[in-house]
Amino acid sequence: MPALPYNKDVQAVELPGTRRPGQTGIYRRVGFEDELLAIPSTKSHFRTVYDTFQNGKSLSHCFPKLSTFYLWLTYVEVASRTTRFGSGLVYLHQQANGLAEPAQGWSVGIWSINRAKWSMTDIACVAYNIVSVGLYDTLGPDAVTYGINHSECSVVVTSADHIASLLHDASSMPGLKTIICMDSLNADSKTVPGSAPVGLILRTFAADKGVQLLDWDEVEALGQLHERRHTPPRNDDTFTICYTSGTTGMPKGAIITHANLIATLAASEVANPLTQDDCMISFLPAAHLYGRAMEVFMYGAGGQIGYSSGDALRLLEDIAALRPTFLPAVPRLLNRIYARVYAATAEAPGLIGVLARKGLATKQANLKAGLGNKHALWDRLLFNKIRMALGGRVEKILTGSAPVTAEVLSFLRVAFVVDVIEAYGQTENTASATSTQREELEAGHVGPPSPNTEIKLVDVPELNYFSTDKPYPRGEICSRGPATFPGYLKDEKKTKETIDEEGWLHSGDIGFIKENGTLTIIDRIKNVFKLSIGEYVAVEKVENQIATRLPIALQLFIHGDSLEPCLVAVVVPDPDTFPAFVNKVLGGNTVVTSTICLDPKLRLAVLKEITLAAKAASLKSFEIPKAVLIELSPFTIEGGMLTPTLKIKRHPVVQAYRRQIDELYGEIRHGANHKL
Repeated sequence: MPALPYNKDVQAVELPGTRRPGQTGIYRRVGFEDELLAIPSTKSHFRTVYDTFQNGKSLSHCFPKLSTFYLWLTYVEVASRTTRFGSGLVYLHQQANGLAEPAQGWSVGIWSINRAKWSMTDIACVAYNIVSVGLYDTLGPDAVTYGINHSECSVVVTSADHIASLLHDASSMPGLKTIICMDSLNADSKTVPGSAPVGLILRTFAADKGVQLLDWDEVEALGQLHERRHTPPRNDDTFTICYTSGTTGMPKGAIITHANLIATLAASEVANPLTQDDCMISFLPAAHLYGRAMEVFMYGAGGQIGYSSGDALRLLEDIAALRPTFLPAVPRLLNRIYARVYAATAEAPGLIGVLARKGLATKQANLKAGLGNKHALWDRLLFNKIRMALGGRVEKILTGSAPVTAEVLSFLRVAFVVDVIEAYGQTENTASATSTQREELEAGHVGPPSPNTEIKLVDVPELNYFSTDKPYPRGEICSRGPATFPGYLKDEKKTKETIDEEGWLHSGDIGFIKENGTLTIIDRIKNVFKLSIGEYVAVEKVENQIATRLPIALQLFIHGDSLEPCLVAVVVPDPDTFPAFVNKVLGGNTVVTSTICLDPKLRLAVLKEITLAAKAASLKSFEIPKAVLIELSPFTIEGGMLTPTLKIKRHPVVQAYRRQIDELYGEIRHGANHKL
């Protein structure tokens, strides 16, 4: 089923007779009330990820190469190279373990930024039924070591920059026998003039550690000498072990089967069908299931994938150079795009600002009236030029991992003249629980259940969320279907905590369901807390609502405490907009320094901006922070304060700023000059 007729008033239905005390009934998407989708309707031969690549190869074996800024490989070239590389992997494993016959189901770790050889390693593993284990490029050495040991990886395929750290910790990874470098080890590069080549130094280091070190080309050459026939997986075989980034402790290894991934692909084909004419940019971490699934879907359609440079500051340049038609994204990226483009258009001085505000108002009124996001005059005058910031060809944006505000979604739809599909899911349901349809123009929800999923809400009495709430039932979001993972690797206790006896995955998220069957996310259960005044705060929702209306902020963290009556904030200023704001507040040509950020007048001005943004979002008084810290150093993945999908890790941030947070509350208690 390539698409469903869109009816904004009825998108999902509650199955009759499924209500129980303490929970809603079970909701399914319209058209899938009788049976959940497990296999793509238009590609019924798909059973495994192996089938997706073979299908892409048959469709686009010699597809024309696009942007001249990128180096391209055809599907035929990738197929040949991955067969040779996969054969080399099988040969090495067989030799290292003294096996008479090749084994299946063993694990290979992959550790690098997104690049073609990451995906090619994954494709090679699938061809020989090897389990790939994505290792986050920014999880840090302890978590990487844990993942290698936990998943029993005997081989790790990695980029050159990680080899030294792997070898340094090799003694703590006794099962690691082979490291394969994606980059050449035979190049005559030297650390200092007169020294030995880097490759020779690394090989000597590896030999001392008892680890075999090869590069990609050497493994490919071995595979050419010992080529093996493909041994494709079965539907219920494990495709990958995906380590959840988490916010505390070591990550959990989620087992994702081929059946899980194909079920999510089947659902995606309904909401977001792709074709061989589509092109996407790969920048979301490949080790994270959301980004990985998008690549599988793209080569299942025979489309093109371009890889970003890995430099977050150059991402928009990478996108413009590639000129994709499809952009998988996360809310924090979309918020940044919104803030920059809005500042350059609607907030621009003179005639440009006047025209932009008029054009936006006209198109947003049409959008609200259900008239679509295209306008012949305004698109020709203004918005086709704005589209060029993303290369000029983007037709659809998919966003997931966290909610996006209605204001940002509406702006993106009219400014870039694109369809924006908002999806909701998590690693444990293979990134598939709900999604909006391309025809959806109303923001503020994440759509009805995906065609492969049924959902329900369960009471959370300790936070005052009940399935009997009015006007809409509220509670913890639970999902079930063929995309639901079988469990965590070697962790039956956590599995049972996450999946109940009836197969329901408990998400840890709070939401509500409208009459038309669409789901709205409120927040994570662990992000909802009670202030000392008795009011409950969904803090991530508050952050999102304020951040999208606060152009002086690059990042915003809001904190509350059950022992305190109010919220406080940490603002990381935007280097593009904050200097002008500082000069406006303090006068002259003030240089932004950490000392200047302590200035009471500046802090009060920032707090006023936060308050204005909160009021514009119609937040309640107790949801508005009452004191602010200005922090020049951004929260980063490398610093342990962001997840790989750019969500704030609340616990590490609180730990890092514990003293400053306590001081903010002290200022409030003593009536310091931060009251408005």
